[in-house]
Amino acid sequence: MTGAETLDIATSGIWTLIIISAPMMIVGLVVGVIIALFQALTQIQEMTLVFVPKIIAIFLTMLLTLPFMGATMATYMNQIVDMIITGG
Repeated sequence: MTGAETLDIATSGIWTLIIISAPMMIVGLVVGVIIALFQALTQIQEMTLVFVPKIIAIFLTMLLTLPFMGATMATYMNQIVDMIITGG
């Protein structure tokens, strides 16, 4: 295996990681901005107010996107196994 093939595998793995984690990160960002806006408008500066809604929203997003995440990881794993079988 050459250095270029190793970099291709690493690049593909990083993109797979980004694609898998993007829905949860986007939901966390949106919920965080909404709660920060709510806190700024109402002047409620409770630090724990941010965590519970974010955790619930990210957990629900993870449950909803679990089939997508599994299929994406399975596709990546199949590519890696095919490379191992063919020898590069």
